[in-house]
Amino acid sequence: MSPWEFLNQRSSVSSKHLAEPGPDVDELAGLLALAVRVPDHGRLTPWRFIRIAGDARRTFGERLAALMLERDAGADPAKVEKERTRYVHAPLVLAVVHVRTAGHKVPEQEQLLSAGCACYNLLLGAQALGYGAQWLTGWPAYDREVASWLGLGGHEGVVGFIHIGTPVSPRVERARPAPGALLQDWQP
Repeated sequence: MSPWEFLNQRSSVSSKHLAEPGPDVDELAGLLALAVRVPDHGRLTPWRFIRIAGDARRTFGERLAALMLERDAGADPAKVEKERTRYVHAPLVLAVVHVRTAGHKVPEQEQLLSAGCACYNLLLGAQALGYGAQWLTGWPAYDREVASWLGLGGHEGVVGFIHIGTPVSPRVERARPAPGALLQDWQP
């Protein structure tokens, strides 16, 4: 397959449709090496990664479910169960953390976009290795208590949880917008 064809087939696989096996140690090292080959104005390295794998996936989900119930004892049981099991399907979840350098000449938005590119390179790399992947956020990505569980500093935040594993069902292509309809010419 040509690189053009490969890129045109990029799509996410729902985390619920991912299972073992996941990337081994060498494949993970390769994915991380790919993730850091993104635009990084000022060489700030505005990202880092936290692996959630093995039993830690279930523990993370249990803590999320407990936190949800602590905050709302009447929470919808289906939503609580979704949080409890969200991280157990894919054998590997990488939290991509945006490491913000405030007051730098490189605007914080550019730093954040670089972290987003690291997420995207992880998706591409997973697909290149034959795995499926999905970039998820949800409330845990923006919650300060969850951030404290992950050991994040006040200048850090989760950009995404990248779920990676073997697809258990075929990828489903979704409708895409017509690219030409999104393009306009600037006229002075």
